[in-house]
Amino acid sequence: MQRRHLALLSVLALVALAGCTGLFGPEEVDEGKLNENATYDWETETNASITLNRTSYRAVYDIPNNSSYTIYNRDDLGREEGVPVRALRFRFDNGTVISAANSSLTARQTGRSTVIDLPNNSSGQVAYTAERMGKSFATPVYTNGYTYAVTLPPGRRVGIPLLSQATPGNYETDTNEATNRMTVTWSEPVDQRAIRVRFYLERDLYIFGGLALVAIVIGSVGTVYYWRQLQEVRRRRQEAGIDLEEEYEDDDLGDDGPPPGMR
Repeated sequence: MQRRHLALLSVLALVALAGCTGLFGPEEVDEGKLNENATYDWETETNASITLNRTSYRAVYDIPNNSSYTIYNRDDLGREEGVPVRALRFRFDNGTVISAANSSLTARQTGRSTVIDLPNNSSGQVAYTAERMGKSFATPVYTNGYTYAVTLPPGRRVGIPLLSQATPGNYETDTNEATNRMTVTWSEPVDQRAIRVRFYLERDLYIFGGLALVAIVIGSVGTVYYWRQLQEVRRRRQEAGIDLEEEYEDDDLGDDGPPPGMR
């Protein structure tokens, strides 16, 4: 019995430390992380603007007179989880930008979400940085009716169906040649639950094209080899006088007369 109690206490302790049960309420995000340096592009043409880098992304969202803004991710099983934000900033409508240092701007994380507390119910824009990995990106649509823009890392692209995908489908793309970045834009309000972008490196396209060309060459060579081998077999059969096709063509079953005993 004592062992069972110890095991139960251990499990509860681990779950509480992981922030999955919320036994001790939301946990304030470390102020040092919230005050990290970051540069954001506030002059956006969409309600939400997200810039992807190789291992992180920067997000800027319009805020219309909210006291807080709740964000979250979904794991592979569809469960909601908090976003580990850093470099938190808020820009007022007059252009003033503040950080979490010496202000009412802060963030607290629970097991299922991250709540960003905003200063004085002011309207403006909130921005943060979070980690990401891989050749895809997905984010829930936090506010219905928002338009979105997702800028891909340098050298990444969408547009080839087998190598990339962007949903929802009513998007436009534009490439900045100076930065070698493509931006995927949903200029109409997004009414789906999430936005997803799967992209490829430009060099992947050449690799894919090269592999496809090699496959075509190998297939063509194999077909020609098989055809030549077949022709060689036919030639040898003809030389040996055992060409079955000609034998069957010359054999007229009607010339042999009736079966024995019927004559």
